Amino acid sequence: MIKIILVEDNPIFREGIAAFLNATDGYSCAKTFESYEHLLNDSENLQADVLISDINLPGISGIEGIKEVKKILPAVKIIMLTVYEDDNRIFDALIGGASGYLSKKTPPAKIIDAIKEVYEGGSPMNSDIASKVINLLRTKNTNNHIKRIELTEKEKIILEGLAKGNNYQLIAEQLLISKHTVRYHIKNIYEKLHATSQTEAVAKAYKNGLLK
Repeated sequence: MIKIILVEDNPIFREGIAAFLNATDGYSCAKTFESYEHLLNDSENLQADVLISDINLPGISGIEGIKEVKKILPAVKIIMLTVYEDDNRIFDALIGGASGYLSKKTPPAKIIDAIKEVYEGGSPMNSDIASKVINLLRTKNTNNHIKRIELTEKEKIILEGLAKGNNYQLIAEQLLISKHTVRYHIKNIYEKLHATSQTEAVAKAYKNGLLK
């Protein structure tokens, strides 16, 4: 059972998504909140595998809110679900700890697919948003590398797969290795790049010239 927390200030949208999640086998919307102030007041009782968050919220914004949630639930996977698709918001959300970014126009069934994907280690995004992310990371790339980072050939291939948004299962199948082995290599990649998330690792890889 994948446990989900939803932060959304629109009550109709919030309850609609929550009801759809609870009606889907293998998914449970554990809690819903209209703001991060309410979520943080209930922080001692938070348990979730995936957090779905709006960005434009009253009080604490979604971008600032997910940073606070990461302090409480460092392993939680985060999907931003919003009407905003501009580059700066996308970049700030991903650097803040989000693993996926979807438009609110996304059909509920696709949201379910995205939750499963992010739970398994992927980075679900609408195709137009994914293109923006890749272009944005490339423009953020600088050639002033602080130090040379050495990755093995397999680590480079896995990193390229992560940059494309491939999940662990797909990477494992392409390399003819197990998901456990993929996780082992990703752990090493994170350590070498001093990263704590897939998005941070990809961003640092572009910055250090490891991805083109």
